Amino acid sequence: MPSSETRLSMRLLLIPFALLALALAGAATAQQVPASPAEISLSFAPVVRKAAPAVVNVYARVMRQSVDPFFRMFGPPQAGKSLGSGVIVRSDGVIVTNNHVIAGGNDIMVALGDRREFPAKVLFADPKVDVAVLKIDVGGEQLPVMPLAAGDEAQVGDLVLAIGDPFGVGQTVTNGIVSAMARSNVGVTDVSYFIQTDAAINPGNSGGALVNMAGEMIGMNTAILSGSGTSSGVGFAIPAPLVRHVVAEALAGGAATERPWLGLKTQGVTADIARSLGMDRPEGALVTDVWPGGPGDQAGIKTGDLILTVDGHAIDDDSALNYRVATRDVGDQVALTYRRAKGGETSAQVRLSAIPAQPARDEQTIAGRNPLDGATVVNLSPAVADQLGLDPFAGSHGVMITKVTGGLAANVGLRPGDLVREVNGHTLTTVGDLKAALTDQGSGVWSMVIVRGGQVITAQFRI
Repeated sequence: MPSSETRLSMRLLLIPFALLALALAGAATAQQVPASPAEISLSFAPVVRKAAPAVVNVYARVMRQSVDPFFRMFGPPQAGKSLGSGVIVRSDGVIVTNNHVIAGGNDIMVALGDRREFPAKVLFADPKVDVAVLKIDVGGEQLPVMPLAAGDEAQVGDLVLAIGDPFGVGQTVTNGIVSAMARSNVGVTDVSYFIQTDAAINPGNSGGALVNMAGEMIGMNTAILSGSGTSSGVGFAIPAPLVRHVVAEALAGGAATERPWLGLKTQGVTADIARSLGMDRPEGALVTDVWPGGPGDQAGIKTGDLILTVDGHAIDDDSALNYRVATRDVGDQVALTYRRAKGGETSAQVRLSAIPAQPARDEQTIAGRNPLDGATVVNLSPAVADQLGLDPFAGSHGVMITKVTGGLAANVGLRPGDLVREVNGHTLTTVGDLKAALTDQGSGVWSMVIVRGGQVITAQFRI
């Protein structure tokens, strides 16, 4: 027979099991079978009725290599209709879509939910963030509008709907949840900061809406991660604040994006970097270079500082920092919190500027009997480097080839993206330097130093 001490121990061990049983009984009570027809008929229909009329189809006549590069569906060049989606964000016919839906297209058309079609004008297109703003003329009619969510309130686990026109079958609604926030390194846009969802997104959904349960657009469906080209439950949407920012630029009459700039080069913090800095976990964006006289420099930011927040938003990596800056305007003041080695956290107010555009662009097409005949060249400023997807901090002297349209340049194998540093021993800083160097024809043998893909090439051409 058990001793009194043993019986007491057994009674104590039973207490947690009793509490667990009570908790499970409470959970079972909370998760009852629907008790009425009203509860059985709960659905997303009210949200769809509110949001779907503002989602449109976008058509464009195109001639290009890929149907939709963001869905990994490649084929031979073809003329036809590029099908995507869009969302009406202003009742007089202002529509947002992905830039890749309309890029290279002619005769862009928008089909409304009631099957009426209107020709569309491109007000603004920003390939770096993959957002375009269209306008259709509907006279004085007021079209249904989907409001853009005010901020980043979406949370992982929130219910969402994806509304668009996959495969051209007609408007389709799928549902899922927010799978992740602030997803970076997706490789789709330069400002890589996405909402991830498992709602089914397929080719044709590009430019459509990711909708919350209030009927607001929290993101623009843009890409999927898939080996087959169809949905595998990993979709990405551009957050509404960035879409809102591009729309504001378009409606202000902007012809090109004036990018706000901190004047800081940063990188994400890996586990190894965190350990080397004595951090208990990776966080923030580490400053690796500071542009002399730039906004960050004027605010006292130094190489090695770790940026932790922007306007109160936590910064997990350099993509998060770039996103927060991209949603602001040139001239705006932002509040940074940063940590310096062997110091505590410090706050700074930084006024964003435009990225430097000196020397002036001076884009010209070269002609004459020289290796650059038929090439279009431009001065390499930080602004031009950023536009071309290069590092604005690289500081390489030379002039950049932006286009080759035949001529001797095509014959000798020059390509867009080549940086010409020297011609016949003349060091180049501007297009003016290049044109002066091209007058030195010598014996018809041209010596050139070119940087291509980070590799320095010295070449000679006899013309």
